[in-house]
Amino acid sequence: MAWFVLVVSGLFEAVWATALGRVSGWGDIRNISVFTVGLAISMTGLAWAMRNLPTGTSYAVWVGIGAVATVGVAALLGDEHLSVAKLFFLVVIIGGVIGVKSVS
Repeated sequence: MAWFVLVVSGLFEAVWATALGRVSGWGDIRNISVFTVGLAISMTGLAWAMRNLPTGTSYAVWVGIGAVATVGVAALLGDEHLSVAKLFFLVVIIGGVIGVKSVS
């Protein structure tokens, strides 16, 4: 269960990071709200997973999933171009996450 929560909280990292990138000022209540809720869910899930998994492992997996998901969302929204090299290194990150999971 801890791994599932960790993966979901990593995906919510993409939610809050994307919303943060789209905030256009203090009056942007929608994006600020999405950022705040996404951050709360992401951090709560990470904290919960860390009670059952090693801290370093949890953080590395959370960041890896969040980074890859954030790039994916940005590409889907047209904010980021995916080159072959970028895709290769994103696959390397995913491979690292799978590797860390498999030895933990």
